[in-house]
Amino acid sequence: MKMRAVSAQVLLLLLLLELVRARDCTGSSRCTGSSRRYTPDWPSLDSRPLPAWFDEAKFGVFIHWGVFSVPAWGSEWFWWHWEAEKLPAYQNFMKENYPPDFSYADFGPQFTAHFFHPDSWADLFEASGAKYVVLTTKHHEGFTNWPSPVSWNWNSKDVGPHRDLVGELGTAIRKRNIRYGLYHSLLEWFHPLYLRDKKNDFKTQYFVRAKIMPELYDLVNRYKPDLIWSDGEWEGPDTYWNSTDFLSWLYNDSPVKDVVVVNDRWGKNCSCHHGGYYNCQDKFKPETLPDHKWEMCTSIDKMSWGYRRDMMITDVASEYSIISELVQTVSLGGNYLLNIGPTKDGLIVPIFQERLLAVGKWLSINGEAIYASKPWRVQFEKNETSVWYTSKGSTVYAIFLHWPESGILSLESPIATSTTQITMLGIQNDLKWSTNPGEGLLVYLPHLPPAAVPTEFAWTLRLTGVK
Repeated sequence: MKMRAVSAQVLLLLLLLELVRARDCTGSSRCTGSSRRYTPDWPSLDSRPLPAWFDEAKFGVFIHWGVFSVPAWGSEWFWWHWEAEKLPAYQNFMKENYPPDFSYADFGPQFTAHFFHPDSWADLFEASGAKYVVLTTKHHEGFTNWPSPVSWNWNSKDVGPHRDLVGELGTAIRKRNIRYGLYHSLLEWFHPLYLRDKKNDFKTQYFVRAKIMPELYDLVNRYKPDLIWSDGEWEGPDTYWNSTDFLSWLYNDSPVKDVVVVNDRWGKNCSCHHGGYYNCQDKFKPETLPDHKWEMCTSIDKMSWGYRRDMMITDVASEYSIISELVQTVSLGGNYLLNIGPTKDGLIVPIFQERLLAVGKWLSINGEAIYASKPWRVQFEKNETSVWYTSKGSTVYAIFLHWPESGILSLESPIATSTTQITMLGIQNDLKWSTNPGEGLLVYLPHLPPAAVPTEFAWTLRLTGVK
């Protein structure tokens, strides 16, 4: 009888502890052990809430780097244009610059990364204001920037740099409290197993089982990425790639299950429909506010994602166009992922550095209107000044891309109240304003010498007490 009484007390105590735990875990992300499990199907996977850090980050840096950085001509699709499509320009380039028996594999040893200093890269990305960085771990050429156990003699440890590029950059990035994302291509243009599956109309999965799934699991377990940027999905359906099986493991049991974010490129039927956030297509620009979190990826070199020796200055996006795109993207609820292509030696050329630092300088003044902001009830006013809105709680930010010649900015959407106050980020004093029927809210911009204006373009007004 005494033992039964003790057992009953123990059971009662355990029940009370479980009730307390359940109460404490309500609405919390701390108690992930009791969180729901996701089944390997899109209705379940798509119901997973997007980790908050991604929407708050707003701005990231994309890095396309691989063996394609050795010829550094045309684009990162060099091998495909040369060997598969046999484009005359690429064939002539090879004839004029390399011996007749030169193969694409011969570029591998020349991918040296000799001047790759991860901390210098990380310092630049931190100065750019980026809150996450996405590195190419493997492009469609199949070369891996880490010692992949299933990419023998075609990885950065066995060939070329003889270094773990993914690991080295990750260590440097995380020392600066920046999130680390990994780009990974599903397809490999010339892999024999992929070509075999393709010939079988993707009814077999030799390539997926021997190459892709082992690589994805290895990347996650080894580097614990905050983001997986999938690509190269467009030829096969998600059922061929086993995408839902992988994502259910990623969300349920992986070491990053509570923080990891993924995009929508998991099969030819997935883009803009399934996944964590949507890319939809390269350089995607919606015209209205989407109902799902999205990201615009674009490149400083408008003609290529990888570094090109034949890049012209006219191919380089201007500071104004980059910052304008950033503002418009964030106003419409998106993130802005800006790409650079390092050289084969691991250098980021000065023009790319300059553009990244220009973004960082702008964000150092205007970041309050960007980071962790939300779309406002009105996203933009297309007039002579081109105004874009963001918000934080009851505070509204109006970012105008052109300074009106009159010095008076007309805002149609905000409704002033008796408590309205308006300031410009980077300037301490409040701005004067008035309202006139049919003209909306008129803001009198400060009369300042050029050196005292906070930025060269894209100025931000902070509006409080408006509806």
